[in-house]
Amino acid sequence: MSQNIQSVRGMNDILPGEAEFWEIFEETVRSWLKSYGYRPIRLPIVEPTPLFKRAIGEVTDIVEKEMYSFIDSLNGELLTLRPEGTAGCVRAVIQNKLAAQHPQRLYYMGQMFRHERPQKGRYRQFNQVGVESFGFSGPDIDAEQILMGSRLWDDLGLDGIKLQLNSLGQMDERTSHRAELITYFEKHVDLLDEDAKRRLYTNPLRILDSKNPAMQEMISTAPNLINHLGAESMAHFEGVQQVLRDAGLPYEINPRLVRGLDYYNLTVFEWVTERLGAQGTVCAGGRYDGLVEQLGGKSTPACGFAMGVERLVMLIRESGGEPVLEGIDVYLVHQGEAASRLAPRVAEGLRDQGIDVLFHCGGGSFKSQMKKADASGATFAVIIGDDEANAGEVTLKHLRATGELQNEQKRVSVDSVADEIMNSFLDWEEA
Repeated sequence: MSQNIQSVRGMNDILPGEAEFWEIFEETVRSWLKSYGYRPIRLPIVEPTPLFKRAIGEVTDIVEKEMYSFIDSLNGELLTLRPEGTAGCVRAVIQNKLAAQHPQRLYYMGQMFRHERPQKGRYRQFNQVGVESFGFSGPDIDAEQILMGSRLWDDLGLDGIKLQLNSLGQMDERTSHRAELITYFEKHVDLLDEDAKRRLYTNPLRILDSKNPAMQEMISTAPNLINHLGAESMAHFEGVQQVLRDAGLPYEINPRLVRGLDYYNLTVFEWVTERLGAQGTVCAGGRYDGLVEQLGGKSTPACGFAMGVERLVMLIRESGGEPVLEGIDVYLVHQGEAASRLAPRVAEGLRDQGIDVLFHCGGGSFKSQMKKADASGATFAVIIGDDEANAGEVTLKHLRATGELQNEQKRVSVDSVADEIMNSFLDWEEA
């Protein structure tokens, strides 16, 4: 007996019931994005590995340890399963000259891949919704994207998600801060863990994002980047905050918020919750004005964010939210030679009228089929035996009726069954 093949650890099946929950979530997200004028873009799951190395940064956890990279055996090309969506979206914008046409507001949904230790809220294959804008240089687009998050939490019925905000300034300001940061950490090198020592001279800003408890007190007194920001960067940061204050949206300035990707500048933000344990960030992003040019395009201001679908679905469920899954409209029961020939035509005729039909397959007695009809969640059973088929009729039974109508059945002509069902739906809603 052969051994069962299991899924890859950290790459999970999303089964019926859960998958329908996801579809309801995705419909809410699409409606929300459309209300802000964002349009869908669909991107490849596999991209050239150099794209991520150039965009994300060589000295980052993602590039150093987490990417699923491989050599294409057909042509020797080095490829990577996308670990995040922004780099691929920027590549598409450059390749297809989208930003040259007019400013763009884009979004995508799909799987990302990172070779991490699987745990609650963190998987090797995970799903994100990404939102990107190109061609807007002012703080208004940063603020819009932050306000978008606030509206989505309201649409999803979520609370307890808090906004953290920071500015990373521009490259020359980060360079000045970097030198001061290295000097500071050199004085406390005995407190640095191995990961921090490795980053000391390559990416010291990322040390600020360390979760090592033994380093937190030392990190808390490290030099703040905000003290190195010039007038232009401060004006941009103040512009974002002004919009948020005018909207009455509370936020916290977190000077240790640096994000894990090298392409960010100016505004960065995270939406966080304490209800998911260690994986408390449900949405994060910021501005990345230099990335389009860095990847070969013309200088283009850009801003975006991504949110983890698994974490948000967990949070909805943790908050007591359960989707109302709509049952099928009709379960079609049939038995007999003439009935079995008529039944498929009846099912297709009902579908032509916009009625969802679950057609019984596999035979069985009327009794067993009716049990399955009731268990299916369908609102109506359409029953066809040879007597009905020869008369050009069906029997209609309301499976969810109560009271006097509970056991009522009605013979109707095949031509009128759709109208009877639609009228019954209206009568039931009014009742």
